[in-house]
Amino acid sequence: MMAKILKGKDVADSLNKNLITRTEILRSRGVVPTLGIIRLGERADDMAYERGAVKRAEVTGVDVRVFSYPEDISGEDLLLEIDKLNEDKRIHGILVFRPLPSHIDDEKIRNSIAPEKDVDGISDVSQVGVYTGDAKGYPPCTAEACMELLKFYGIEVKGKKVAVIGRSQVIGKPVAMMLIKSDATVTVCHTKTLDLKGICKNSDIIIASAGHIGTVTREHLSPGQIVIDVAINFNDENKMVGDVEFEEAEKIVAGITPVPGGVGAVTTGILMKHCVEAAEKSLVE
Repeated sequence: MMAKILKGKDVADSLNKNLITRTEILRSRGVVPTLGIIRLGERADDMAYERGAVKRAEVTGVDVRVFSYPEDISGEDLLLEIDKLNEDKRIHGILVFRPLPSHIDDEKIRNSIAPEKDVDGISDVSQVGVYTGDAKGYPPCTAEACMELLKFYGIEVKGKKVAVIGRSQVIGKPVAMMLIKSDATVTVCHTKTLDLKGICKNSDIIIASAGHIGTVTREHLSPGQIVIDVAINFNDENKMVGDVEFEEAEKIVAGITPVPGGVGAVTTGILMKHCVEAAEKSLVE
């Protein structure tokens, strides 16, 4: 029996439906939830993500304002522009496209975003909030997208053994903490982990986010498992693939996310959700 394909589109559609209702309520109260995107230059991947974000925002009722600056803007000037958005009550969320040019201090820029507007969860305050449970800031969108996907498909994590492959601040570490808060038993692994195959085979759920093609093969898998493949890689044929050998895995496990069409399809929806939440919070401040 082949695995159930855990498509991100169904999750995203459900998110959209919920957000449309919430944005209608906000607009009826005179609040237009608005995302401010900061882009330096015109990198192809930034432009592509921007188009996708604008399209998703239109569906959900979120406005987007794009603030485009030359790639050679100084770090000091960029900080001044971010300060303006921090103070602008019409802007509820701020998204800075990264990586930034090498002459700009990424840490300074990340941490200059007001926590209540850090809808992408990149500041230290937001990161710490994931670990402490503090409501300031927001968790990284990809990590929350994994949790939203598991929830949507009714996959219980309480008491389950979960192997998280990857230890980045964007996905591995935060999703591990979010799983622990949901009472999962989590093992954080990486490409240097000894007996990765054994740990994975004995897990109920695998979240693969190492960023290496072929990290998870049939030797890592057992029947009945759920596999969430977060990674985006490109093979020799320039085809987008994840960390998991999909064709092998779908013959073994109970459920698996495709790449593309899995977690990535949910991530932008989470970004919009955070923006709407920020707008809702502004009503009670």
